[in-house]
Amino acid sequence: MKMKDKVVIITGASSGIGEATAIKLAENGARVVLSARRQDKLQEVKKAIVKNGGEAMVVTADVTQKKDFEEVVSKTLEAYGTIDVLVNNAGLMPLSYAEKLKTEEWDKMIDVNIKGVLNGVAAVLPTLTKNKSGHIVNISSTAAYKYFPGGSVYCATKAAVKMFSEGLRQELSPKYGINITSIEPGAVSTELLDTITDKDILEQLSGMKNMTTLEAEDIAEAIYYAVTQPKRVNINDVYIMPSEQQ
Repeated sequence: MKMKDKVVIITGASSGIGEATAIKLAENGARVVLSARRQDKLQEVKKAIVKNGGEAMVVTADVTQKKDFEEVVSKTLEAYGTIDVLVNNAGLMPLSYAEKLKTEEWDKMIDVNIKGVLNGVAAVLPTLTKNKSGHIVNISSTAAYKYFPGGSVYCATKAAVKMFSEGLRQELSPKYGINITSIEPGAVSTELLDTITDKDILEQLSGMKNMTTLEAEDIAEAIYYAVTQPKRVNINDVYIMPSEQQ
């Protein structure tokens, strides 16, 4: 198993892409650290992994809080002694038209989608640079490349994640051997749409119901592919779209 005994921290692991990734990596021998705010959901994911013969531990945390992320790292090191992979997956997508001034939702997206990623990197980097190895996977989006209605702030946050990932790759990979990957999915069937409160956006998105979207497991496969390459190989970006999405 290519991931055998690798220690992987996954944020937003209580559902969707995070849950699917945890299950996929644990099936392949990784020791997964499940982190999110919903402890009950995390325990369910852990139970499923353990039942299947995998290894997992739960550390509840809010990625917007630096101290929470530092605690995730501290408990991971206490349990396993090292960190090999961070999957910065936690994210929000409360789309809305700018003129509606849903500024609280803007702030939440910035805090989770950007600051949450920064907090994760800052927390694991001392361990990875010390080890001169490791892999950071940031979940960006195809929205980093193309604006869509109501997505001005969301697209901006995902563009920030993509550019931050490229900056990390150039700064860290040559010097410390740390690989960096930006995963950029199109429409995925997850709870992400549940955060939308703009009725006009919800009405427009209803037209997507006839489209076959990606599944969380598809993204988990992409992440698995990226983190199981030889150390000499850095998968910079994975741009993954539903076949039916324009």
